[in-house]
Amino acid sequence: SIVSAYFTIYAYEALRDALEKAGRARFLYGEPQGVGAMDPGGGEPRSFRLNDDDGIELRSALAQRPLARACAAWIAGKVDVRTIDRANFLHGKLYHVAGGNGAAALAGSSNFTRRGLGYGAAPNVELNLEVRGEADRAELLRWFDDLWGDESLTRDAKDDVLAALERLGAAYAPEFVYYKTLFHVFEDWLARQGEREDPLRDVHLHDTAIWQALYEFQRDGATSAINRLLRSNGCIIADSVGLGKTWTALAVVKFFELRNERALVLCPKRLEDNWVRYTAWVGSATTRSRRTA
Repeated sequence: SIVSAYFTIYAYEALRDALEKAGRARFLYGEPQGVGAMDPGGGEPRSFRLNDDDGIELRSALAQRPLARACAAWIAGKVDVRTIDRANFLHGKLYHVAGGNGAAALAGSSNFTRRGLGYGAAPNVELNLEVRGEADRAELLRWFDDLWGDESLTRDAKDDVLAALERLGAAYAPEFVYYKTLFHVFEDWLARQGEREDPLRDVHLHDTAIWQALYEFQRDGATSAINRLLRSNGCIIADSVGLGKTWTALAVVKFFELRNERALVLCPKRLEDNWVRYTAWVGSATTRSRRTA
């Protein structure tokens, strides 16, 4: 009978031989949110966390899929799982083992994670006490049984856990892994897409001649640069040679001009003619655009 805020497949791996030999197991874990989450941080709710703490060796990470399947088979055949439905409610950690040779109990701070159990390159510093008195062990088991049987506080979560383990142990096509990686690389950027167009619309940058002259990738670059300037007061446009950094920069200048702000252009002497020509073109194009309108 185990109470823990977390459960990870790597803790299962560390104790696999002993767990597989057990007749039955009951596991009660902290909060139900985030079932199957890979690695919630300190600010995230306690959950049935399938992966382990930071610092898992590559060898262990590569063994994740077969390990998840083995853990699922163990849970399906021998384990009952319940979870607490109240947030920030269950904090105690308990390991109670009973059999024909008597009982043993451990109470303290160790979650059912590899680091919590003292394994790995950087195990946690935990404090646990072995409960040796028979009466005290019986009281701990009674405490566990009361929580386990209280359906106003706990619910069966075995199907949720098995579904999460199935996802973790599934085989994914290389294409899916590639797109999933791209999504996480650009996740923050994608999340800002809705808000980053607002400043441009406010000053009608989209209606200007310089904006209409840009390619789509240059517009993306100008939009990104403007948002970074507004957010961090600095930005470097580092596109390769020939991709039109000057045109992108002109759109950035135009944005701040439309806000009645001033722009200072510093460039090498040999590029002076280029900038004079570009600014003259933009000025005349803007004039033509106004006359057409």
